Parts: sequence; C-alpha cells; structure tokens
Amino acid sequence: MAPADQTRKAQTRQAMPDDTASRLLAWYDVHHRELPWRVSPREHASGVRPDPYRIWLSEVMLQQTTVEAVKSYFRAFVEKWPDVEALAAAPTEDVMKAWAGLGYYSRARNLKACADLVAARGGQFPDTEAGLRDLPGIGAYTSAAITAIAFDRPAAVVDGNVERVISRLFSITTPLSEAKAEIRAHVEAMVPAARPGDFAQAMMDLGATICTPRRPRCMLCPLRESCSAVVSGDPENFPVRLPKADKPQRRGAAFVAMREDGAILLRKRPEKGLLGGMTEVPTTAWTARVDGATTQAAAPFPGDWRRAGTITHVFTHFALELEVFHAHIKGDAPAGHFWSHAQEISGEALPTVMKKAIEAAIPGATKKQRPH
Repeated sequence: MAPADQTRKAQTRQAMPDDTASRLLAWYDVHHRELPWRVSPREHASGVRPDPYRIWLSEVMLQQTTVEAVKSYFRAFVEKWPDVEALAAAPTEDVMKAWAGLGYYSRARNLKACADLVAARGGQFPDTEAGLRDLPGIGAYTSAAITAIAFDRPAAVVDGNVERVISRLFSITTPLSEAKAEIRAHVEAMVPAARPGDFAQAMMDLGATICTPRRPRCMLCPLRESCSAVVSGDPENFPVRLPKADKPQRRGAAFVAMREDGAILLRKRPEKGLLGGMTEVPTTAWTARVDGATTQAAAPFPGDWRRAGTITHVFTHFALELEVFHAHIKGDAPAGHFWSHAQEISGEALPTVMKKAIEAAIPGATKKQRPH
C-alpha cells in the first residue's frame, strides 16, 4: 500500500468509532433486504454459505441496473441455468435472448465468456480479488463484491450506495469523480475481520434504504451519531458532483416489416460495437457519433412504408431519436434477415430500443403471447 493510502487509512481509523461495523451489522441483522441471491444473516450464522455462482451472476446483472429490475431476470436465469456449467453449455444466442432488456449488452457477452472459462477450469470461481479480475467482465468492484459476499474475505466493496454513505459520513467535499481513492480508503479502514460479506451488504442496504439520495432517513440510521453530514445538517449536499454535460442527440430511422401471418422481419447486429450480437429491425446507419438517414427513402428494400411515429431512447453517452416506418411485405426474407413469428418475438434478443420501435408500429407485438 502506498504511504498516502496508509496515512488515509490511519486517519480513518481515528475518525470512526471502534464499534461502527458492529452497529451497522446489528442494524443489518434486523433490517436487511430479502434478495433472491442473498443468504440472510440468520442463514449465514447457521452455516449456510452463499453460492459464488449466484453472487457473481447477480453482481454482473446489477452493474448499471437497479435491484428491482434485476430480480426477475436473476430468477429466470437460475431457473434455466442453475450453475455455471449449465450456463456455459447454453448457446450464446439463448443467453442474449434471456438478457434482452437488461441493457449494457457487453455484460451478457462477458457473462457467457466467463462461464465458459470457469466451467473449463472445473466450475470453481477464484476466491481472491486478483484471481477474479482475471475473468472476463469482472473489474475491481465486482471482484471485491464476490470476494467479500461469496467467500467472506475482507474486501472494500464500493458501489454508488456506498459512495454516498461514505461521502456523508466524512463530509467529503472533493467531487465524487475525483474522490474514488479517498472513499475506498475509508471503506478499507472500516471493513471488519469478522463478517466482511455481511458488512458489504449492510453498507449497500444502508445506502439503498436509509441514506438515500433525496430525503435520507437520518433518524433511523445506525451511524447517525458518527455522521459528519448529519452534524452539519446538510446530508443531501453529499456526494458533491460536477455538473453533467448534455448528452449528444442522434437521429435515425427504423423499418418494421410484417408478413401476412404476423411475422416480423429481423436481423442480427454485428458482434462488436453498440448492442453487439443483439437482434434488431432494419435501421439506418446511426451510431453514437453520427446520425443516420431519417426518411422512408432510406428503407433497405421496397415496400409500402408508412410513418408509424417517433421513439426516443437514452444510452449511456447519447440520446437517440428514431423515426419508425411500417410496411407489409410478402415473400422470403432478404439476405441477412429472418422472419420471427408473432409468438416468438417476445423471446428474441431485442434490446429495449428495438422493442420500442416495434411497439410504435405494431402495438403489443413484443408482449409475451398467451397460449390459446
């Protein structure tokens, strides 16, 4: 550890009372969230150990996604693929279909690559941060989370919730984008030798349920007596953020073609790049950096194209507006395309932006079909 980090860690130990972790764990024992991938404190105390596969799967899903959005996806994944060997044996296309709607699709490709590698090595995940970081799609945060939660080893687990808690506890005035090392040093100093996995989850739960971005419930916080922001009376001022730059606006067009029997014409996107490997309706050549054509004259093949509306979608680095056109087409699918029957559309690997385009042209088309 660098001398500066050692100094920060020593200063943190002096700043926080010795019983900080025990107070937080006592709160967690009573108020923890029930999550489908989590082993409860009572189960943990009785000797039940978290399944590294389920912890890894949940942590990858939770990157850039909310807990509520992940729950149903997680349950569907573990029902289809209950362990890493089963996931490794699954066709990549099936994994992408199951992931559709979660966004950040490079995570799904890395998920499959990681499962393949772990299964090839005997199905056991490494139990150290360094070993986990060697796997596809696992960075500093995810490796720390798996190490702490799945293997109960001390590790500084710092997500957005934890950043907010620490920023308020210590009234960190450095903008969040520049305060990562300082926050991590504080967390490292607080991690207890006993129950580090529960401590990591307790910090996350505290940020998610008590130390919320707006109107934090400070009177219910087990750490309020130690919180610098509570003493100063302005917890909502932390963490300090720099003004966000406006996202660039991109435009393009999408073409939703339907056959007489209700099938919809689709194609697969290139494996590399935005939405790589996912399924789409034909669109013009928009990217994160350039606009695509926006008129029906840009249709990829002849048809009675009619405007069906406009949809918008916000990606991480840009916003997209698509003009949607709809036509009825007869005959075979053009080269590089395929027909997806109405009852199969909901199971295709369609990202949310493509579902929006299809719904604009054919309301209800992407909803799961009920058997008659």
